[in-house]
Amino acid sequence: VSVNTVAARMAELGLAGRPPGRRRSLTRPGRRPAAPDLVRRNFTAVAPDVLWVGDVTQIDTDEGPLYLATTEDLFSRRMLGHAMSTHHDAALVVASLQMAAATRGGDVDGVIFHTDRGSEYTAARTAAACRALGVVQSMGRVGCALDNAAAEAFNSTLKVEFVHRRHFATRAEARIKVATWIADFYNTIRRHSANDGLAPITFERQMAEARGASTAQLRTEVA
Repeated sequence: VSVNTVAARMAELGLAGRPPGRRRSLTRPGRRPAAPDLVRRNFTAVAPDVLWVGDVTQIDTDEGPLYLATTEDLFSRRMLGHAMSTHHDAALVVASLQMAAATRGGDVDGVIFHTDRGSEYTAARTAAACRALGVVQSMGRVGCALDNAAAEAFNSTLKVEFVHRRHFATRAEARIKVATWIADFYNTIRRHSANDGLAPITFERQMAEARGASTAQLRTEVA
């Protein structure tokens, strides 16, 4: 079916497409030195907890803006951690990072955590939290959205598929509904092209089962 055919049919039905909202950048360069870019737009991971990405986005409510920080594992696109606050600061991104570590059982030594060079990520508090967890920071260039495209892709999905279709009267309402969408839909139900059409948690489980079966077979052959 051609684009023109679809457009004509939509016009007959009184329907119109919904363009994505204009993105507002929250990135403010920090005063502290930034970490080197260890990723260089290679947003692939061969196993869980090899490469995480993080970002902060704004959600509008009648009470004012609510800021969401996320931490995503690029192996499965699973959202491991998230935090929301009225301020986008180091405390917010640290809370998201700590939730991600807790989701993985606390043993995340050696994970690369890639973000932009916003002041939240270059802050001493964030650097200290990463050191305590054994997480290695990586940062893209200032003003180059493509250097953190993987994290920003989730924000786009969240906005287009959920946030822009809702009206939030209060920040509390937005907190509950966004957290529920992440936990009960994005991680568990929503299919992702990078996962062969599987939801993040389903993909992780199947890959773990496949690795376990392969290991068991190898041990049998060796024995």
